[in-house]
Amino acid sequence: MRALPVGDDALLLEVSSGEEAEALHAELLRRRGAGELAVREIVPAARTVLLAGLAEPARFAARLTGWEIPPVAARAGEPVEIPVRYDGPDVAEVAALWDVAPREVGRIHAAVEFRVAFCGFAPGFGYLTGLPDRYRVPRRATPRTAVPAGAVGLAGPYTGVYPRSSPGGWQLVGTTDAVLWDPTRVPAALLAPGARVRFVPVEV
Repeated sequence: MRALPVGDDALLLEVSSGEEAEALHAELLRRRGAGELAVREIVPAARTVLLAGLAEPARFAARLTGWEIPPVAARAGEPVEIPVRYDGPDVAEVAALWDVAPREVGRIHAAVEFRVAFCGFAPGFGYLTGLPDRYRVPRRATPRTAVPAGAVGLAGPYTGVYPRSSPGGWQLVGTTDAVLWDPTRVPAALLAPGARVRFVPVEV
């Protein structure tokens, strides 16, 4: 793990994999909840976690060398369920990459329990991990100029749901009517880092 200073009161903790970042994020949340860590914000990303609002960043960085980071434990409570129609324009392409029939794409995807590794790109957009490595797919060679809100996409190790219309290069396998971001709702984001997520197939 590498600790990089950011300004006067923050550290960027850099690890070697997404799995390590998820485990570190979970451990930091646990320690803050137990009163062992005083920090204003804990922000995970693909292979980093940002700590903002530390009183003594350099001293905290020195303490990190003695930490043991356990694997991510299953989060208590029911997973967030997102109804999805597996009607995306890239289902056939994904099926070919997976070497399965197109109708199998939804079955395989919906059988996985996902975890929100981190959020970003747009308000409400969660990067969901959980698909086995053999189902990783590349981004599209040519991104779309407009992906509709509610599109369910795959890229590399991640699944995501577009909370609003935007350009995007992910492989689109489905659509949902779930509202990922609603500023009038508390919390505004349907998904938060660490949350468990399941996709529930619905008829087209």
